[in-house]
Amino acid sequence: MSDLLYSEEEEALRAAVRGLLTDHCDAPGVIARTESDVPHHLAVWKSLTDGMGLAGLLVPEELDGQGATHREAAVVLEELGRAVAPVPYLTSAVVATEALLACGADDLLRDLATGTAIGALAVALHTAPGAAHRTVRHDNGLLHGELTGVADAAVADVLLVPADDGGLYAVDATAATITPQVSLDLTRPLATVELDGAPGRSLGDAEVAVRRALRAGAGLLASEQLGLAEWTLTETVRYLKERKQFNRPVGGFQALKHRLAQLWLEVVNLRAAARNAADALATGRDTDIAVAVAQAYAAPVAVHAAEEAVQLHGGIGMTWEHPAHLYLKRAKADSIVYGTAGAHRQALAALVDLQAP
Repeated sequence: MSDLLYSEEEEALRAAVRGLLTDHCDAPGVIARTESDVPHHLAVWKSLTDGMGLAGLLVPEELDGQGATHREAAVVLEELGRAVAPVPYLTSAVVATEALLACGADDLLRDLATGTAIGALAVALHTAPGAAHRTVRHDNGLLHGELTGVADAAVADVLLVPADDGGLYAVDATAATITPQVSLDLTRPLATVELDGAPGRSLGDAEVAVRRALRAGAGLLASEQLGLAEWTLTETVRYLKERKQFNRPVGGFQALKHRLAQLWLEVVNLRAAARNAADALATGRDTDIAVAVAQAYAAPVAVHAAEEAVQLHGGIGMTWEHPAHLYLKRAKADSIVYGTAGAHRQALAALVDLQAP
């Protein structure tokens, strides 16, 4: 059995990423970006990719990557979740990268690993691993059709598009019409991708690549949700120690202590599930089960933590200036990303042969 505790290297990685985000991705800046036409923080993305090489964690060293594992990527996503950082890490460095690894597209992997390009899998963000997804029509080497709910398509350089002939195609983003969609989580924008005779380069089997990519995305999404839940719990505890009523800290009231203790237990359990999913993706042992368990548990905990943060901050938690709303929107949006908790529970039941009545 693997050791799910964080290694010294992983803790060092965490410290480096947290330091970068603390200096360059504070809450007021994220809020300001959500009010603008450019919600993505590409300067932070450049620091993560060029400066730290984190876009290539899952890419082998011979392809200019870091040759690391999903455990290290999970640590990065925990920190990005803590900061609700508006960068395309999950969609490009994990999901698109996993799709390209399945296809053996070495040149595109090099581009993504070095930060030269940003990739986006043109599959709706709510699609669960193994679930049906929309495709476009492939006709004489050209692609025609419309795909909705594609995350981070607005900043992508290359789109990985599944077609009706069963193939996955790389399409230059400039050959597509990308229209922003209104989304609850303004830090992970969605878009509609329209292809009208766009040329595509055949990469390989779409079914295999999409399933692998979505499974990795779902498994590591739990780490992002863990980071979000940890931040909201920590910040709520800090606030309740400072806020006073009747000349005593609000956090001293027994009813609130019970709520926070229950939330702490949920977050601790989420950490175990998320770490197990990352380790399973890294080792290949019981991967489908570990991912399903993590996602069946992660979404309710992240939403609960964010809701408690808004409630227990009182009036200030309801203001636009306080970042609590960013975390609540991210948690609610993440609850359907790569499949709902119910979809993952159903998948888990089939995997362990424990069918519901």
